[in-house]
Amino acid sequence: MARLLHLRPVVKSNRHSQFNRPVPVVRIGFVTLTDCAPLLAADALNLFQKHGVVVELSREVGWATIREKILYRQLDAAHAIAGLALSLRMGLDGIPCHTIAPFVFNLNGNAITLAMDLWRRGARDSATLNKLIRSTPERLYTFGIVARSSSHYFLMRRWLQSGGTDPDRDVRLVVLPPTQMASSLRAGLIDGYCVGEPWNSAAIATGSGWCPALSTDLAPGHPEKILLSTEEFAHENPAALTGVVRALADACAWCDKKENRPRVVDLLLGSGQMRLERDILKLSLIGPFHDGTGGNRDATDFHVFHRNGVNEPTQAKAGWLVNEFIAHGLIPGSRQNEARRAMNKCWRGDIYHQAINQSSGSKTPKLKPHQLQPAIA
Repeated sequence: MARLLHLRPVVKSNRHSQFNRPVPVVRIGFVTLTDCAPLLAADALNLFQKHGVVVELSREVGWATIREKILYRQLDAAHAIAGLALSLRMGLDGIPCHTIAPFVFNLNGNAITLAMDLWRRGARDSATLNKLIRSTPERLYTFGIVARSSSHYFLMRRWLQSGGTDPDRDVRLVVLPPTQMASSLRAGLIDGYCVGEPWNSAAIATGSGWCPALSTDLAPGHPEKILLSTEEFAHENPAALTGVVRALADACAWCDKKENRPRVVDLLLGSGQMRLERDILKLSLIGPFHDGTGGNRDATDFHVFHRNGVNEPTQAKAGWLVNEFIAHGLIPGSRQNEARRAMNKCWRGDIYHQAINQSSGSKTPKLKPHQLQPAIA
C-alpha cells in the first residue's frame, strides 16, 4: 500500500535547545476531555520548551479521527484511549500500525450517565435497570461508548452484566465522540453512556442525566489515556520524543497536586478548548462530584495523573487491557498469544525510563524499537 507522505516543518526556537540543533515540530492530537489537562498544562507552563521540544497541539473530534491521523502520519503523537495502541498494532479495525505507548497520562476519569427518564421510571442501579429493560421488550435501549477499544466499552459492558443485562442481546451499544454524548442524551437519541469528564457532569448540570457509577467503582486504577505514537517517529525523532515524555511527566505531577487543581480548572478554561462553566469542570477535578440525584461523591481519585507510578507503562497496566480485550470478544482465542506479544512491543516502559532518567544535559541516545519495521504493514 502506498504511504501518504507529510513534510514536517522545522523551526528554530528563540533559544538554543539542549540538543544543539533545529527542533522538529511535534504535532500532538487530543480530544476535549478533562484528562487532557496535562497536555494543555505542558503547553501553557512552557514545559515543552523547557525540555527542548516544539509542540503543535491539534484538537480532534474523537478517537476515530485520532486513529486515522496516527495511521497516516498527520499526527506524530496523541493523547489517546489506552486500548488504541493495541488495536492499531494488531490491525483490529483495519490496517495495522506499529504503534507505541511510552507514557500513561492518567488512571480512572470515567463515569456512567443515564437519562433522568430512567430514574423517574425506577432505575437506581444496574439491577433495577435490567428490570426496566425486561419489562419493556418492545423498546431497544441504546447506550453510547466512545470506541470499542476503550475502557468505556469494558466498563459499560461490565456494569450492565452486573445487573443481569446481556450487552450483546438485550441492548444496543453505539459509538459516539465524547463531545456529543451529553447533547445526544438530552435529545433522547440515547438512554445513557459511559464517557470521560466533563461530559458526565455536563448532562447532570442540565438535569438531563444522573450518574450511577464511576470508574473507581467498576475498575479502580484502570489505565485511561496514553501518549500514542509510532516506532517510526521514535526512531527518527528520539530527542523530540524524550522531550515530550519529560514535559508530560512534569505536567502530570503538577496537575495531580491538590493545591494546583483550581489552577488546572483555570488553565482548561483559559485554553479556549473547554467551553463549559467553571463549576462543571470543578466537579471531578476538585469535588465533590454530584451524581445528579442529590448525592455527592469524593473526587480525590476521580483523576489520578501522577501519584503511585501512574505514568509508567507497566506490564500490569498492559495486562489489564489485554485481558479486557479478550474478555469482551475483541480478540478471538486464536490470537490471544499474538495480542500479548503485541502489547509487550507497544507498551514501551524502556522509552519512558530512558526519558525520565536522562539528565537535562546528557546526549539523547538513539531509541531502538523492538523490531524496526515500516510503521504501516
